[in-house]
Amino acid sequence: MSVTLPSGGTVRPITRWGEPVMHHKLQPVTEYDEELERLVADMFATMYAAEGAGLAANQIGVDLQVFVFDCTDGAGKRVAGVVCNPVLTLPDAGDRNLDDSEEGCLSLPGAYTFCARPDWSQVDGTDHTGTPVTYVGEGGTLARCLQHETDHLMGTVFGDRVSSRARKKLYKQAEAIAEDYPPEWPAVARVSGAHDL
Repeated sequence: MSVTLPSGGTVRPITRWGEPVMHHKLQPVTEYDEELERLVADMFATMYAAEGAGLAANQIGVDLQVFVFDCTDGAGKRVAGVVCNPVLTLPDAGDRNLDDSEEGCLSLPGAYTFCARPDWSQVDGTDHTGTPVTYVGEGGTLARCLQHETDHLMGTVFGDRVSSRARKKLYKQAEAIAEDYPPEWPAVARVSGAHDL
């Protein structure tokens, strides 16, 4: 049985690193109601407007354990979904293959650095209707995305997972192009400037 993903949401401003809601464990979802459905619709609208692969609730300022995603797996297949109260499973340390690819975050727009993560991950939880869901990322963006978004719900940004030197570089990159991303972005369009490639 496939559930239709909520659509028709409102694009909201994205919350940046440094705001308190980005740095603590969020509250579990307990009510599967119209309010949650509206939130999820807004999250999808915001993620698409920002051209992201995933978005967690705290990235639009909401203290609730829910994320949305739409990205490709290792086979290039597009996978989209909603996960509430995720439980992340990673391979045992001895069985891990690390993928040291570049990573970015919509809450620190325009900044990227390499971040090693296992190339396989699994997330179990429920969707916005309370139906149990499981997503497995085997390579591709999906494996990284499931980890990145679950991290957000636990109060961890990917900058916490890289060296202090890499983190400083991230902040410098973001600062250099901050004027391209107004505080209300993506509810307000990005300013196209000299930084576009």
